[in-house]
Amino acid sequence: MESIISIHNLTKIYGQQKVLDIPELNFYKGQSLGLVGNNGAGKTTLFRTILDLIAPATGNVHVKGIPVGNSEVWKTFTGSFIDESFLIDYLTSQEYFDFLGKLHGWNKEDVREALIPFESLFQGEILNNKKYIRDLSKGNQKKVGIAGALLCKPEILILDEPFANLDPSSQFLLRQMLSDLDKNTDITMLISSHDLLHITEFCERFLVLHKGLIVKDELRKDDTLADLQAYFQAQIMPEE
Repeated sequence: MESIISIHNLTKIYGQQKVLDIPELNFYKGQSLGLVGNNGAGKTTLFRTILDLIAPATGNVHVKGIPVGNSEVWKTFTGSFIDESFLIDYLTSQEYFDFLGKLHGWNKEDVREALIPFESLFQGEILNNKKYIRDLSKGNQKKVGIAGALLCKPEILILDEPFANLDPSSQFLLRQMLSDLDKNTDITMLISSHDLLHITEFCERFLVLHKGLIVKDELRKDDTLADLQAYFQAQIMPEE
């Protein structure tokens, strides 16, 4: 398989604590990867390092063979949403989507057409209400961020906890949307989540991070959900 993101000797240190320690890791074109781990495992730090939002202590990240810190070309085909800081909260949702579309040379009609697949997820609460993004609920802000990440059909999609703050119906719709995307062999998805049930429905590969270390790297099997549940249950069960 073709490696689209490669990581070499990556570490990140805060104070005296090493929060990431990944000697070698590759993400492959067209693969959907679920990243799981308890709070503080390093999932968000890993994503922020891949996206060149924070600098590693050592090592590097390459996208299509190019170090992320040396070029911004990779940003043109990468969609991502980590948290609300990715949004421009003094814009309305429509203004925000128009802004993203303009970055790709789209006109407003192009943007409106691209938003049609998100109508069910938006449930009539996102567009045409003149609300600033900052005045939306946390769940609706999450929907805006996810739609923005997907809007221009990226080759690489990175989402951190996309199901958090969404109501059950929206979680189901998002899971179906990501599952449909997984059928597209041209998109590489990196999804972190605490919801094992959702991501085991569509991700084909799973990484488990524990205190910055990769402790599992496996392809999906029939018993993947049970295996992951047993792993995390073991984290809270005292050894006999």
